[in-house]
Amino acid sequence: MSTQGYQVKEYHQPVKRYCQTMDLRDNPELIAEYRRRHSREESWQEILDGIREVGILEMEIYILGTRLFMIVETPLDFDWDTAMARLATLPRQQEWEDYMAMFQQCAEGATSDEKWQMMERMFYLY
Repeated sequence: MSTQGYQVKEYHQPVKRYCQTMDLRDNPELIAEYRRRHSREESWQEILDGIREVGILEMEIYILGTRLFMIVETPLDFDWDTAMARLATLPRQQEWEDYMAMFQQCAEGATSDEKWQMMERMFYLY
C-alpha cells in the first residue's frame, strides 16, 4: 500500500473518468491468485490490447479487502455503451471474463460491463 500516492499520466487533452466497483469472494487464497493474474507477467496481451482498441486511455484497479475500485480514463467523446459492447466481442474477452469469474461475486457468463458497477460521484474539490 502506498502512502506516497500514484503518478497519473498526462494526456495533454481533456479526459473524462469513470469509476466502478466490484466485490471479490471473501477468500484470501483466491484474492492472492486474482492479484497474481492481474500482474504484468500474467495479464493476457489480447485483453490489454482490446481495452486500448475500444478507446480507453488508462485503467487502474485498486483493492481493499474484497472490494475492487476501478478508474477508467477516456477521451471526452468516448461512448461507454458502444465501447463496452465492442469490448465484449473482441478476441478472448469473454474467455478472460470467465477465467476471472471464479474470484468475483458475479453471475456466470457475465461480461465486464455486467460485473463492474458504475459509481456515482458525490463530491469533488475542484
